[in-house]
Amino acid sequence: MGEIWIPEAQRLGDGSIGGAMDTPDAPPRVVWHTTESGAGDAAFNSVGAYLSAVSSEPHILYDPTTDRLGQYGPLNQSARALKNAGTLRTNRTGRVCIQIEVLARASKPFTSYWTPGPNFKALIRAIRSWGVPDVWPAGALADSYTANSNRSAATWTSQGGHYGHCNIPGNDHWDPGNIDKNALLAAGGGSAPVPQPSRPTVSLSRLLAAARRDPGLPQGGTTNPSDVRPVEAALQAEGLLSAAYAKDGSFGTLTKTAYAAWQRRLGYSGADADGYPGKTSLTKLGAKHGFGVTD
Repeated sequence: MGEIWIPEAQRLGDGSIGGAMDTPDAPPRVVWHTTESGAGDAAFNSVGAYLSAVSSEPHILYDPTTDRLGQYGPLNQSARALKNAGTLRTNRTGRVCIQIEVLARASKPFTSYWTPGPNFKALIRAIRSWGVPDVWPAGALADSYTANSNRSAATWTSQGGHYGHCNIPGNDHWDPGNIDKNALLAAGGGSAPVPQPSRPTVSLSRLLAAARRDPGLPQGGTTNPSDVRPVEAALQAEGLLSAAYAKDGSFGTLTKTAYAAWQRRLGYSGADADGYPGKTSLTKLGAKHGFGVTD
């Protein structure tokens, strides 16, 4: 789990601003806003109080001129700075949806004059602790109120990373303006780890069950297709199974014949090359083609 409260941040409000996320299995994301105000301590105090008074709290309030950092609520719950897009509750999308209000105006990108310091680094550290990648899935930020912004609901719901308020479906603001996205992330120091695709795992016992049952089923019949498909793909890559049969999830006669050929390629013969997977041969196939093996 990532950081819920940033130790370096000043606590703002009563600490309760939202609730549970609607889609906690969706990728984590961040939304950058600007308050359309001046900066400095007086603005920080007045804007901070105003956001609470109108129940529009983000998670974070940040002053780019003083490096002052405040936090309204826990990062693992929703904030209140976005409008919904119909039935899509944008504040509650993702594992986290960390919303940051920067004391600045969209018409004057704050990255052109800011002085980020240790508190900004702490903010980026907390963001990355949730696995938010250093990417901007919606592309360009708006450079004017009339600019066409990518507000794709499909992008928003499926891709993690950093977004501007201008990129959120159901919203019509153009903040944070045309900030320097690379400078923003670079000021945090280091970089977020690049998300790696998950490695599939094949169960040997489930694969054997399919190898014993599928040949007797009607063409294409399956028993445990999720375990069979990585093996089919590997056998195709080895040139042992036709592409026409490498995605159906059925350990039928052709797949069994292809697996027997793999066993012979490893030096097995006779009953040891009968097309029924064994732990050693399957582990070697997985190591070569990117899947793990369990019992």
